[in-house]
Amino acid sequence: MDSKNAHSDDSTEEENTIIDLDKILTEEIGQFGWFQLRTVTLTAIAVIFSGAVAIEYVFTTARTNTRCLIPECESTDQSIDFSPAWIFNAVPAASSSFNGCQRFANISTNDNANVSETCPVSLFDTNKVINCEEFVYENTNTVVFTFGIACQEWKRSFIGSARTIGTLFALPITGFVSDKWGRRTALAINAVIRASLGLSRAWVNTYVGYTALQFLEAVLGSGVFSSAYILVMELLGPKLRVIGGASMNAFFSLGSICTGLLAWGVPDWQNLTQVLYIPMFITSFSLWIVPESLRWTLSKGRYEESEAVLKTAARLNGKNLSDRSLLALRKAVEEEKNVNALEAWEKQAEPWLIVQVFKHKQVMIRCIVSPVWWITYTFVYYGLSINAVNISGNHYLNFVAVSMMEIPGYWTSIFLLGNIGRKPVLICAFWLCAACQVAYIFMPEGYYGISLTVYLIGKYAIAMVVSALYVYTAELFPTRHRHSLLGFSSMGYSTFEKLPFVLFGSCALLSGCLVFITPETLGAKFPDTMEEASDIGKSTDVS
Repeated sequence: MDSKNAHSDDSTEEENTIIDLDKILTEEIGQFGWFQLRTVTLTAIAVIFSGAVAIEYVFTTARTNTRCLIPECESTDQSIDFSPAWIFNAVPAASSSFNGCQRFANISTNDNANVSETCPVSLFDTNKVINCEEFVYENTNTVVFTFGIACQEWKRSFIGSARTIGTLFALPITGFVSDKWGRRTALAINAVIRASLGLSRAWVNTYVGYTALQFLEAVLGSGVFSSAYILVMELLGPKLRVIGGASMNAFFSLGSICTGLLAWGVPDWQNLTQVLYIPMFITSFSLWIVPESLRWTLSKGRYEESEAVLKTAARLNGKNLSDRSLLALRKAVEEEKNVNALEAWEKQAEPWLIVQVFKHKQVMIRCIVSPVWWITYTFVYYGLSINAVNISGNHYLNFVAVSMMEIPGYWTSIFLLGNIGRKPVLICAFWLCAACQVAYIFMPEGYYGISLTVYLIGKYAIAMVVSALYVYTAELFPTRHRHSLLGFSSMGYSTFEKLPFVLFGSCALLSGCLVFITPETLGAKFPDTMEEASDIGKSTDVS
């Protein structure tokens, strides 16, 4: 009788046990096995393609050297030498080359017909400079030639700006789709749209159409990385999420490396566009093999679908998953839903978020300084990538080298964050980046190897900042408002020969200084309330 009661008590205790998804992943399925490897591999391919096309405009819309067509000396009916021996007779000098947008005015007379010299200086009034009427292009590789936008720098730059602005719209759209229809759905839709709109640009024959498609692709397709990132994070075990996040960033950088190499081999912008987007279009359909996020399906009450995925995961990983654990997981999800509903009800009686922020000085300070960090990161990170094609040497290899430096930066940051803390990593990384920008500004001409090394160290440093910012900023804010305040902090995005480096260095130096006024979060638990967030870094010892 006692034994029977004991067995009954044990059964009741087991039935009442609540098991969350992390516990099942850790203890029964395995945090990383064949199931997770398949998912990570398929999403990584999508991320690599996303990284490859994210900044392809650096090459497809790159500056193209031009000069005025000189009808007195040459004709479009014949082969034209871009740098003929007589060029400085007709075109003013500029820096180490010649002016690309202006020429000397013509003063030809009937006597000039008898001159024996080809295009002599006597044909031109060297005291009068006029704008080009027609242009000669050094090459036809970019849209600058195709759309005839020589010496219209604002038009060329606006293409990148349109893409950047579109990316800002993509964040809320992708978030809505992801939350309503699932992470896998958001990932697949973004990938197909990005591939379709990107590929269609190869056959556009107008500047307006090309720019519009850049914008639309960014709005409707640039959520590939964020969707893949969230999907992977929600499928990995808790101990592997930091490594998983760094891996996703590394895959994105690998895509950029591929772009530099492909652009070197296929310089024509239309051919390059096809080479980049056709494989992405084909690969996009394989994303439907990827399972939906377990956390999302559970949150939607789709238990049968979640349990089927968990059983598949256990089978592929060679593990056994008990039905009792699945029942306990359902109970845990229902309990969490009740807690969330209660929190939502309590939140209705709370003051507005901005009021709460102003009531907690420490949180308000973080809301002021953290956007500066994120603006600096986006400004410097993308600015260094874009300007890599403008520094001396082979601009394709320069771009590849700069992209490669991101990967050790990510992993160095991940290693140091858990050993020396968040603040030292951020401060040192920001300041190292600033020092590199200052050194690059004052680097004498002709020191290509040294200047490139300094440039690469700067990119390495800002890549360290990327990994650290996601971790540190999230730990500074309370759970209930973390997503909103993190979004506020991370909004801001910028695109744009020594002026950029002055801005890069100034921003990085300032951001490093601002880290001093926020607390260290290494070892601190995620704060759940404004009060707990305000108390981060304060001593809890009682004398």
